[in-house]
Amino acid sequence: MSPGLKKFVVIAVVALVLFFLISRPTQSADAVHTALGWLRSGAEAIVTFVRSLFS
Repeated sequence: MSPGLKKFVVIAVVALVLFFLISRPTQSADAVHTALGWLRSGAEAIVTFVRSLFS
């Protein structure tokens, strides 16, 4: 991927995220909350797995 195209894609993604944050703040907050919940669940699963290896 050329540097110019990569820069364009990054700017487009940032603009799209900002658009949704401004136009639909409640839905955006719900999406972030959901994503953080998935990350938390994944981290807890990894911790449980590592603990089971050493117990």
